[in-house]
Amino acid sequence: METDKIRIAIVDDHTLFRSGVASLMSEFDELKVLFDAENGQQMQDALAKHGLPDVVLMDINMPMMDGYDATAWLKKHHPQVKVLALSMFEDDQAVIKMIRCGACGYVLKESKPRDLLEAIKTIQAKGIYINELVSGKLVRSVSAEEEEPDISKKEMEFLKHCCSELTYREIADKMFVSPRTVDNYREALFLKLNLKSRTGLVLYAIQNQVFKF
Repeated sequence: METDKIRIAIVDDHTLFRSGVASLMSEFDELKVLFDAENGQQMQDALAKHGLPDVVLMDINMPMMDGYDATAWLKKHHPQVKVLALSMFEDDQAVIKMIRCGACGYVLKESKPRDLLEAIKTIQAKGIYINELVSGKLVRSVSAEEEEPDISKKEMEFLKHCCSELTYREIADKMFVSPRTVDNYREALFLKLNLKSRTGLVLYAIQNQVFKF
């Protein structure tokens, strides 16, 4: 019956890929493609016009409103809509960020249509789809959080100053310590964070929200 079908939407900025997925998914009796959109903003307009799907297949990199923001928006305004991330990226950061934004699962674009169908059905039935890709990333993420480096307050202060244009000697003056002490902070952070340069320290600070522009 039509009412028993899982209503899906496809949000991806690549027209040919989006159309291809819509066509392939339409061939399955279990699914009904409600609409497709090229970014999160267009998705919002489509929701008002076509109603809420059960599952949204969500790309990550899109103009105007990307997959992270679109997923977070759905979680806030329509938490009953489940998001299945569908992306070419398989790095830990992308997977974990999509899950944290509210995605219920993550599959690669190279997946077979039948595997994508099973992911959609699993999310609809159980509310989550955990495959080997996601489980591995989550395990590594949890392990990383458990092994978070023990950075002292002084080292953290030094790390924030590293994100400025101050020289190491100027940082020492600002912290009211000797240049040798600043050198010790730097070497300690290099060791704890497995880094080798001030650029690495700055990148770490930005990625971990120690410093924000």
